[in-house]
Amino acid sequence: MLSAIKNSFQPIGINTKQYGDTRWWLGMLLVVVLAGASVALSKLPIMQSAQFSSLTIGIVLGIIVGNSVFAHIATRTDVGVDYAKSILLKAGIILFGFRITFAQVAGVGWHGLLTDVVMLLGTFILAVQLGKRVFKLDEQTTILIGAGSSICGAAAVMATEPVIKAQAHKVSVAVATVVVFGTLSMFAYPIMFEYMGVSEHVYGIFVGSTIHEVAQVVAAGTAVSANAADTAVIEKMLRVMMLAPFLVGLSFWQSKKHANINAHGGEQKAGITIPWFAVLFIVASGVHSLSVIPQGTTNAIIWFDNILLTIAMVALGLRTHVGAIRQAGIKPLLLAGCLFLFLTIAGFAINVGIAQLF
Repeated sequence: MLSAIKNSFQPIGINTKQYGDTRWWLGMLLVVVLAGASVALSKLPIMQSAQFSSLTIGIVLGIIVGNSVFAHIATRTDVGVDYAKSILLKAGIILFGFRITFAQVAGVGWHGLLTDVVMLLGTFILAVQLGKRVFKLDEQTTILIGAGSSICGAAAVMATEPVIKAQAHKVSVAVATVVVFGTLSMFAYPIMFEYMGVSEHVYGIFVGSTIHEVAQVVAAGTAVSANAADTAVIEKMLRVMMLAPFLVGLSFWQSKKHANINAHGGEQKAGITIPWFAVLFIVASGVHSLSVIPQGTTNAIIWFDNILLTIAMVALGLRTHVGAIRQAGIKPLLLAGCLFLFLTIAGFAINVGIAQLF
């Protein structure tokens, strides 16, 4: 019976033997301590005014420690660090669903839904084409930057990582581009509003459908008005909800591509790998939509989810080598810059065009 229970954990990547491993406990202790420091730093006024979340601080702190102290203790902490980077990341993405309700999605109507779909597909397709054809970037870096720009920033990058099995330094590069251009959007959009000639509602949908991170959306919306902020956040939450179907579609695309390669090579075709954590993300959103969980409990889940994602970002930083980021060069930043221009300029035109249709 005990053996059957242990075996049941294997399909979702949990190895029950690791819990007795000192490397697991020490690794978990390391990432938890660094995550706690990241959360504490995020509470500082200077960090809050810059809208630097604990996730952003976590990956920076992880990279600093990972390229100094961690090299000397990696062999004693690696199991716990890798567990946080994989299993806890997936758990964090699942719990992220408790930030969204289906009623919020319905609140922005068909206008908001169509805008998000067009912006997501347009941005990601552009990222793939520019990344591979113009900047000659590798596929993993291109997909990660495209996911972060088109959906929800660092959370989308992290959620995409296990689907394409990306290397840690490529994830860090993608997250860095989100921080740079998302922050730029956060400050630029409120200034642009005076010259846009649109209502606060249209501005809110524009913000929610084009800015990278949720925190950045809140800041850009609040800088104009509370109504603009409310519309922007709801539109952003709808965009976040599209993360799950995006990951399933990405998994299907990857499997089909590998199947074609295997067919030409005379090997067995690969099957479709469904990212179950993405499906459970939708389930969590559905449970939250039913309002069966008290608001206090939901707030506690969201707080705990932020901790899990911060831990995962720290672990990712620990596994990132600065040399590998340096080797990536300026091309990832140029790709992200082109996507930022598309989101800002073409995104505004698309938003206005769709608004006129409705």
